[in-house]
Amino acid sequence: MVDYHALKSWPFGTIKHRYEARDTMLYALGCGMGHDPMDRRQLRFVYDQGLVAMPSMAAVIGTPGSWWRLPGTGVAWEHVLHAEQDLRLYRPLPAAATMTAGNRVTHLHDRGRERGAVAGLTREIHDSAGALVARASRIEILRLDGGFSAQAGTHDEAPPRLPGMPADPGPADKQVCLPIIPQAALVYRLSGDPNPLHADPDVARIAGFARPIFHGLGSFGMAAHAVLRACCNYEPERLRRLAVRFSAPIYPGETLRFHLWHERGGTARFCADAIDRSTRVLDRGIAEFS
Repeated sequence: MVDYHALKSWPFGTIKHRYEARDTMLYALGCGMGHDPMDRRQLRFVYDQGLVAMPSMAAVIGTPGSWWRLPGTGVAWEHVLHAEQDLRLYRPLPAAATMTAGNRVTHLHDRGRERGAVAGLTREIHDSAGALVARASRIEILRLDGGFSAQAGTHDEAPPRLPGMPADPGPADKQVCLPIIPQAALVYRLSGDPNPLHADPDVARIAGFARPIFHGLGSFGMAAHAVLRACCNYEPERLRRLAVRFSAPIYPGETLRFHLWHERGGTARFCADAIDRSTRVLDRGIAEFS
């Protein structure tokens, strides 16, 4: 059973995260950069000459890892799903650096024994001088952990969700197709998410999937790739915010088609479909850029 008070005061501590150029390149490869080896705009994210970091890499810096698996959480970790991610960027990420991060559980909402629970988490990332670099917020669904409020005597309001897409947005202003290589989850997990759901067929079946699925933050990185291409000319320092809802599982080997609509200056809404399944897999996307 989930322990509300333990989770809301979970002792994450301050996490010191050192990443090198190799880590920066590996992350970008896991998000599909370099698929076209002749595209020099992509090459700068995966080649040590003139290397730059994908801004979405901030979403994996200073994470507490697979902490839901720790016995004290009381969470059925195999059934936790990443529902939304919202990343705000205040400074460009260096290609290599040492950062510090503080994590906290901001919301723990009980939807009832049959409907599970919803958790909101926030992480702030600072550089070695103490300046705020990024703030990453996420919403996760604890599918088998509803009903805890009867014992705890309390729970939080549900964390705020991303606004829905316009009812009739019209034809997309731009479209970007990005293939996911079959080994993508095995590559991406080397950037700090070793959850066996993305590598072990047996664990995937226990969680209700036919085969290992791609990481939510891996597809988040692919969304950053699409926005950088469509809106920022692959200039990472221009991205200010990236947010998305994960609406369906994504599998390695699929191809994603991103649809982007420009709104007022410096803002775009987007979604993405898995082409082969004609399935909307990313929704409610928001990108803000200079």
